[in-house]
Amino acid sequence: MIYTYKSQASSDVIMLEPHGNQMLTIFGREPSLQGINTLAQLPAVIAALQAAISEQEAVESKRRDHPGLVIEVEGDSGRQHDCAAPLINLLRSSAQASKAALWSV
Repeated sequence: MIYTYKSQASSDVIMLEPHGNQMLTIFGREPSLQGINTLAQLPAVIAALQAAISEQEAVESKRRDHPGLVIEVEGDSGRQHDCAAPLINLLRSSAQASKAALWSV
């Protein structure tokens, strides 16, 4: 399954199911076939994605500093930044243009 995030203010962002589900979960949504983030929701969604990136970067820093230390994080399936950054850009563009952001499968 492929998720497509859309906005009238930006190019589409496309993700495979595992990453799309992870992004939805980070910003408090259950994985679903389609949905919308209203203009009012966009700041919180952007903040949640940025917080997840910061948390993962902190964990990666600890892992580098302490190679023998095992640190497990929920949703730790690769670099969230690589998936979240284009989505954050889409959401910011949406907010600046006063447009909602949608996703669908």
